Amino acid sequence: MEQQGKLIIFSAPSGSGKSTIINYLLQQKLHLAFSISATSRPPRGEEKHGVEYFFLSPEEFKARIAKGEFLEYEEVYPDRFYGTLKAQVEAQLAKGENVIFDVDVVGGCNIKSYYGERALSIFVQPPSIEELRKRLIGRGTDSPEVIEDRVNKAAYELSFAPRFDKVIINEDLATAQAEALKTLQDFLQISVQN
Repeated sequence: MEQQGKLIIFSAPSGSGKSTIINYLLQQKLHLAFSISATSRPPRGEEKHGVEYFFLSPEEFKARIAKGEFLEYEEVYPDRFYGTLKAQVEAQLAKGENVIFDVDVVGGCNIKSYYGERALSIFVQPPSIEELRKRLIGRGTDSPEVIEDRVNKAAYELSFAPRFDKVIINEDLATAQAEALKTLQDFLQISVQN
């Protein structure tokens, strides 16, 4: 029988470097596969159903919520849902893939409680709220109001850090990436080959 995969959950406030760390980990030999989320928004550009997202109508999304088909979901705006389908994750695990999640703190806690020891939850934390504000300003992509909203949300999200298996403070990116890699190798019991 093929080895069942494991789950790695990443959560972090916006601007803490989570996506950069995940992209680094995806390039390592860890047999990682991204969890494909479902959304009720229409596809953008070249996005394809079942590749970037599973595109569902708001009605279909709500029907699947009612049937308990999601590990976690969020209604970001009225009728604009994002979520993780249990069946999709189970299919990936059955193929022996180690499924990586990039989710908000509540979704991360929900997935961890559902899968228990099969899941490793990692919280990526900025060195400080002030440093987070600097990074968000440095991105140059958000208005001052959006930055303040994200900083305020970050303070709330940071209160969830103790509920995660591992907290990585991203003060220096290379150090944070190395710490994340070591954590995953230990969890997945992958020997390091030089």
